[in-house]
Amino acid sequence: MRCCAFALLLLVVIAVPAPAAQSGACSAPQYRQFDFFAGDWDTYDVAAPNKIVARNAVQIILDGCVVHEDYRQSDGLHGESYSLYDAARKRWHQSWVTNRGELLLLDGGMQGERMVFTGKQRTKDGKPSLLRGVWYRQNDGVRETATRSLDGGRTWQPVFDIVFKPHGKM
Repeated sequence: MRCCAFALLLLVVIAVPAPAAQSGACSAPQYRQFDFFAGDWDTYDVAAPNKIVARNAVQIILDGCVVHEDYRQSDGLHGESYSLYDAARKRWHQSWVTNRGELLLLDGGMQGERMVFTGKQRTKDGKPSLLRGVWYRQNDGVRETATRSLDGGRTWQPVFDIVFKPHGKM
């Protein structure tokens, strides 16, 4: 009887998978600063507030260490970003890639209630520029603005202004 009980216990231990280990590496409050961006979003240009321009799925992945964005624009642009708090540098980093061969590397962090990233980018005609993206909560969604500087950050011009609203709640 003991042999059967032991065999049954062994079978249960083998058959039931152990829960996935959660990383304590990303449990400090600074890792949660950009969590407000997580969600299933419809994306609208602020200039055309009734027309969806993209679908955006943003998830917290890799044991809570990374904010992953999967952005699919209605004109075929598909981009993904990976954002994380880099404890070694004490700042946030975002890598953005697209199906059009674009790569954008940004660094930044929270400024008040806003997540602000800035990175170097070349304009379409090859001029060096700075691109700044700002994300912040707005009602039940998130607003993102982007501006560009061609003079090393002295002046900034608008690039886009979009708002993410919960999918299907227009």
